[in-house]
Amino acid sequence: MTSLERLKAFAADKLERLETTGQRRSLVETAREAGGRADRAGRRVISFCDNDYLSLSHDARVTEAAAEAARDFGAGSGGSRLITGNHPLNSVLEARLAALKGTEGARVFGSGFLANLGTIPALVGKGDTIVMDELAHACMHAGARLSGAEVRLFAHNQVQDAANQVRSASGQVLLLTETVFSMDGDVAPLAELGALAEEAGAWLMTDDAHGFGVVHPENPAQIQMGTLSKAVGGYGGYVCGPAELMDLLNSRARSLVYTTGLPPAVLAAAIAALDVIAAEPERRERALANAALFCELMELPAPTSVIVPIIIGPEAEAMRISAELLARGYLVTAIRPPTVPAGTARLRVTFATGHEEGDIHAFAGALREIMEPACAAIS
Repeated sequence: MTSLERLKAFAADKLERLETTGQRRSLVETAREAGGRADRAGRRVISFCDNDYLSLSHDARVTEAAAEAARDFGAGSGGSRLITGNHPLNSVLEARLAALKGTEGARVFGSGFLANLGTIPALVGKGDTIVMDELAHACMHAGARLSGAEVRLFAHNQVQDAANQVRSASGQVLLLTETVFSMDGDVAPLAELGALAEEAGAWLMTDDAHGFGVVHPENPAQIQMGTLSKAVGGYGGYVCGPAELMDLLNSRARSLVYTTGLPPAVLAAAIAALDVIAAEPERRERALANAALFCELMELPAPTSVIVPIIIGPEAEAMRISAELLARGYLVTAIRPPTVPAGTARLRVTFATGHEEGDIHAFAGALREIMEPACAAIS
């Protein structure tokens, strides 16, 4: 057997195992449009599962800013930010982000995943301890493992468990959590975690990917990370914090040092989107109101964000409901392990400024009909 044949056999065996466990994934072409509309492999649908919370990805002011920057400055940045890829728009965007977060500085990365992957190992290493919410995003887990620090998980949003872990830890302690959790839509107890960090001399770092622009809790974290690909409607990630830390990241964050800078069009789009977010607070109010309307129609508890999880449990049932919704013109992909814990397969329903009330009423009605046999599983 040749090396190529062994590789093909290896991949085929892994795929067969994934198929058996119902965890094989596939890519489906989706062309998104304004107002939550999309073309999903040739089927016209309304999407209730993407992260364009403020419907800015198709806003004419944002797309025109991107187009103008591409015409003026080209399609790419040309290199790492430490070489030729540090276009002046980076500084404009970083100043805006730092002002919004109330920090001394900010650093823009290629993505939120890259921001966590580079920042966490720059803060702690061997002999130090990371204490992290067990439901923190995969990129926080990846950055923690890369750091070489001891990694301890605390029960989701349980401050006392976090305190027990922090108080018995060695070296510098880095306390990690999300602000709004991506799969459950609930909010972290930031004030209590901030007080814990201050008491113990730990550093608190938060991932605000799903809260930025939509949910604004008081955040005492010294290091605040987030993305530009959700409410901002574009792409990229950022870290905000003390000026000295931003300078340190220039030398120590490998995912900044060794990756190409964001294209000027992406930077310009983010700046324009931040202008819209600042000028039109009603966008976030509309998105939150849409989520609240859905929860009222479904007789669910009031939401704390624009993310509403419908916990199904069995993976096959979650896939069935998702497929039936798609057949009726509603896109809500099923979320399965290992993305979520075993036995908690779900529909992760998200709401945006651009959703119409009539669409939400129709979607809730369809979901109730499809879920009738499994209504008791909703939580």
